[in-house]
Amino acid sequence: MPPASLNREFAFMLNDVARLLRTYADYKASQFGMTRAQWAVLVRVDRSEGLNQSELAEVLDLQPITLTRLLDKLCDSGLIERRPDPADRRAKRLFLTAAARPLLERLSILGEETVAGVLAGVERESIQQMVSELGVVKENLRRLIQQRAADHAAGERRYG
Repeated sequence: MPPASLNREFAFMLNDVARLLRTYADYKASQFGMTRAQWAVLVRVDRSEGLNQSELAEVLDLQPITLTRLLDKLCDSGLIERRPDPADRRAKRLFLTAAARPLLERLSILGEETVAGVLAGVERESIQQMVSELGVVKENLRRLIQQRAADHAAGERRYG
């Protein structure tokens, strides 16, 4: 069996770390009677109140039906409200309720504590470098995805 390439090891490690972090975040979110996905929706709505459901689904990379279920649960819990979009009567804009603010503060503290535990033993300078390097990786992936979409569209024009 050939030796594992560093690139492949990076991809496996990144995937494993992301999966474990999601699993642990689900466990931590359950302390507040919610899921990691609901937590993510709350944080994104907090960052960009007034998004419509389609915009939020795109930001979170979720299927619209999946997001609708999450929003229904958060609305039923009194944490998010849907308001009519003045420019499009079919669309709804998303806003946090007053009840969501204290919960988000507690979730923020929980998130900081969780990540502090995850990064225990890693020097601050190393964390800064990882964040910087992962930013490059993220931009490379975005560029490759955009290129793939452009190549696909060009192929459809040529052959379709």
